[in-house]
Amino acid sequence: MRIGELATETGTTARALRHYEQAGLISSERAANGYRIYDERAVVRVRNIRHLLAAGLTLDDVHVFLPCLDGDVAAAPPSEKGLRVALERLAVLNDRIAAQTEARDRLTTALRAQTGHHPHPAP
Repeated sequence: MRIGELATETGTTARALRHYEQAGLISSERAANGYRIYDERAVVRVRNIRHLLAAGLTLDDVHVFLPCLDGDVAAAPPSEKGLRVALERLAVLNDRIAAQTEARDRLTTALRAQTGHHPHPAP
């Protein structure tokens, strides 16, 4: 299947697919006209990549899951290394959330002091 077909089938963009390929997560063959041609198995692989990215992992993190990207990643028990990567990513996300919460609270306090209004923080 061509890149546009794979993008449509997986709910992503051709640009994202080229990015996944550049990162070494998927591969394609080249047709005589230069078009990228993907195997049908790429659909499962791309869906799994998107699942892991939606869970907060980065493309670098996804490399740990390469051996199982062609199966049911969501249902499979994680490997020791996969679990470690996920826990490390969770710690990074928690640190970022804490820093953003502190920044929001400082801004809220500054706005109250300057305007006397009590801005409502976003949910």
